[in-house]
Amino acid sequence: MPRWISPFLAAAFALIGLSAPLRADPAPQAPTKGTDLHRTIEDGKLKQMIGQMVLVGFIGDSVGDDGYKRVVQQAQAGEITGVIYLGRNIASLNAVRQLNDGLQKYAMTRLLIAIDQEGGRIQRLTGEVGFKSVPSQADVAKTLSPDEAGAVYENLAAALAGLGFNLNLAPVVDLNVNPANPIIGKLGRSFSADPQEVEAYARAFVQAHRAKGVLTALKHFPGHGSSTKDSHKGIADVTKTWSKKELLPYEDLIASGDVDMVMAAHVINAKLAYSPDIPASLSRPTLTALLRDTMHFKGVVISDDMQMQAITDNVSFEDSVRRAVMAGNDILIFANDKHPDPAIPEKVAAILSEEARRNPEMLERIKKSYENVMLLKRKLGAAVSQDTSLVREQ
Repeated sequence: MPRWISPFLAAAFALIGLSAPLRADPAPQAPTKGTDLHRTIEDGKLKQMIGQMVLVGFIGDSVGDDGYKRVVQQAQAGEITGVIYLGRNIASLNAVRQLNDGLQKYAMTRLLIAIDQEGGRIQRLTGEVGFKSVPSQADVAKTLSPDEAGAVYENLAAALAGLGFNLNLAPVVDLNVNPANPIIGKLGRSFSADPQEVEAYARAFVQAHRAKGVLTALKHFPGHGSSTKDSHKGIADVTKTWSKKELLPYEDLIASGDVDMVMAAHVINAKLAYSPDIPASLSRPTLTALLRDTMHFKGVVISDDMQMQAITDNVSFEDSVRRAVMAGNDILIFANDKHPDPAIPEKVAAILSEEARRNPEMLERIKKSYENVMLLKRKLGAAVSQDTSLVREQ
């Protein structure tokens, strides 16, 4: 068992100032024509960086649908970093391929085209549209060795890449410590209750996807396996049920370089956040002090869907966006599922731009997130029209 967690908790306390009031606007100054032009240029760069932090869902399953046209326009304008597919977007494999080809063709920069294709109960592409499904993670671990699982997952990744997907929001590395867990254990989404077994199968999953040019995201940090409730439907508090061993798969996979992204969970874990009210996804002690500073993760942190009820029932839209970025998320997901809002990218840009102008710390967070995302996209092996020079120029 690693010995760093307790010292970390004491050191991280000072970083919890997420609930502090926003800073006041600076005193206005009379602008000159030159400063107006400079401000316009700087605002353009800032919005370009913020766009790389927003990943959205959309309505539609064909290139003629208004929802699809809207998201293509947002990609073309650099207002989004990518899209996430739900079942509603999948009419046929050929239609999906056309949608993805169009998105990449018109996008200002390489898009992340994401899907939840874990296997078992959680897979958007199904046999009904001719996609070869894979077993749940629980069944894979029960019936296959890690090497055999790697072959299954390599076929999965090849099929995803063939349709134009480059990000699979998986594997789940939550430990199956509560088999009655309504969103993990009951759905067969966990490989095992054993951290070493979870690590072995997760590594096979990640490496198989990398072999086919598909990125992955470990989820749900810092652990959703012990919960008794579903964070899609409201607060899920794991403070009393969570244990340090739930961090072990992350620790070992980060140390071996087998992590592209880590997804932040909307669970309450007061042991790490020092608050009974702040979800892990909005907790700076959890995502920055623990995941970044102590566990040394240098890649992209991506939030779970920011429109899940664990967030929307308890935090305003504006506050959740600000808090999520300040906590350490590089990409925010808005799946636009129950209450779709095609204007999400513009709203997020307005919130973060305003805050960045008056809060230098927010500006630095945006710059760092932009850099992290662009470095990740370079792993996809295709030209990216923007680069991190924007970060250095600011």
